[in-house]
Amino acid sequence: MKIAISGYGKMGKEIEEFLMKRGHEITLRSTSQTPYKADDLKGTDVVIDFSEPEVAVDHIFKCFEADVPVVVGTTGWYMRMPEVREACLSGNKSLFYATNFSIGVNVVFHLNKQLAKIMSAYDEYEPGILEVHHLAKLDKPSGTAITLAEGIMENIPRKTKWVNQPAENPDELTIISQREGEVPGTHVINYTSQVDNISLVHQAVNRKGFALGAVKAAEWLHGKKGIFTMTDMLKF
Repeated sequence: MKIAISGYGKMGKEIEEFLMKRGHEITLRSTSQTPYKADDLKGTDVVIDFSEPEVAVDHIFKCFEADVPVVVGTTGWYMRMPEVREACLSGNKSLFYATNFSIGVNVVFHLNKQLAKIMSAYDEYEPGILEVHHLAKLDKPSGTAITLAEGIMENIPRKTKWVNQPAENPDELTIISQREGEVPGTHVINYTSQVDNISLVHQAVNRKGFALGAVKAAEWLHGKKGIFTMTDMLKF
């Protein structure tokens, strides 16, 4: 396949490595200093975008204009999802988005929902999320932490909203965000009581799992129309 990389930073370079290993051709490598136009995507089969939140939607619409499927790993733009969804579906375009492309994290997403279903019967346990990332990560909390929070709130009715600080009200779900060093990504779901604690943890060792998942998503998306996520690809 012919694949363009939108956001040629650390993650983009990891994606490039897997694309080359898997026999794909790279048609474009774009950074904030080298933006691209829809016309630049001619001959491209799929775009993989790991850019920045403030330009992600612009990139998505460029892909729609060029009629090129796009895989988006950038987070922090979901408040504009309604207009992106409308443009994608009405124009018969192709979008694959995920807060996290790691296979392991998506297994944890599934387990998180199952655990929340069990813990909903035990009000003495207070749920909370801790996420730790490298200093260069721009959005707080991480998209992965928000997805985990949504999975908890879907299954524990007493939690109706998340807050990016220690919760002050019973209906709030705590998410604590820490930024330090070169940490690729750690997420901890805690259930704390007066007698014990239960934790579900995912700790990324490096970025390779995210990059490989994004490449597999691009391969899977090719030839499909519509809006897809990791649950579609992994069939959880």
